[in-house]
Amino acid sequence: MRRREFLQILSAGAAGLTLSGASGAKALRGIFPIAQSPFTEANKLDLDCLAEQVRFLDRGRVHGCVWPQIASEWNSLTESERFAGAEAIISTGKKLRPAIVIGVQAPDTATAVKYAKHAAKAGSDALISLPPANADAQTVLEYYKTIGGATELPLFAQAIGDLSVDQLIAMYKAVPTLRYVKDEAGQPLDRVGPLRERSGDKLHVFTGMHGKTLIEEMIRGFSGSMPAAGFADLYAAAWDLWHEGKEREAVDMFGKAAILINEVLVYGTESLKYLLCLRGVFKTYGTREKGKAGGHHLDDASKKVLAEILDLMKPYLRA
Repeated sequence: MRRREFLQILSAGAAGLTLSGASGAKALRGIFPIAQSPFTEANKLDLDCLAEQVRFLDRGRVHGCVWPQIASEWNSLTESERFAGAEAIISTGKKLRPAIVIGVQAPDTATAVKYAKHAAKAGSDALISLPPANADAQTVLEYYKTIGGATELPLFAQAIGDLSVDQLIAMYKAVPTLRYVKDEAGQPLDRVGPLRERSGDKLHVFTGMHGKTLIEEMIRGFSGSMPAAGFADLYAAAWDLWHEGKEREAVDMFGKAAILINEVLVYGTESLKYLLCLRGVFKTYGTREKGKAGGHHLDDASKKVLAEILDLMKPYLRA
């Protein structure tokens, strides 16, 4: 059997990894962009643009959609915006390809549980949560046990800060629904092996950080990546090519994404939203978390640079 044929069979088997093993359920594997939060000129959450973002991601043939997390400015959203946004994304995504993962972190566990139950009732495919801020290991464990027990949905733990491999394995053992982790703590490339080995390969590891090392992640056996939404179709194309056994083509495609990764690392959240404006998804690119969004201010010169680079990418964009 040729290596390419073997990879195709392996990829097909991995693609069968579905939610709770249910027939017809969406797989939790691949490129799962973190959706941005669009705001109107009056600084209200724009539900129409939020829903359009899901359709845009579907056209880009990504595998999932996640909202609201750090790149979504979740901490700036009101409770009513969280509920309305989740409903808009879930209802739009139900008949589309991407699996919908709703973020449920909150300042307190009771509110996080409220978000989790709301997402489950609305029809989310899975949940994700950051750990509580400045909490000890036992508090973090109890937090995930409570959220994980609130619904039957698969749960992602978003590992940040000093959340260790030992803690994640303890959470995996204690929470039956916690079978996924978005690992941004420590050095994820060094941690994926121990996490997979110590869980019997049942804890599926995603990364974030703009998917800067996507090719190495695929070699090491990561289950997916959660990059930004604005050029997620490039990541998805690279992922699909790799798992079709077309490794050279995948590397070449990811090279296109890498150019834009470097740009958004310079300009921060505004640039992520501006790319969505350029692609006809958003109407505005303003952020709420002034001074926290990272990067340099997006002036006319930097907007021109982003527009010209994106224009060069047009032959490779899916959406």
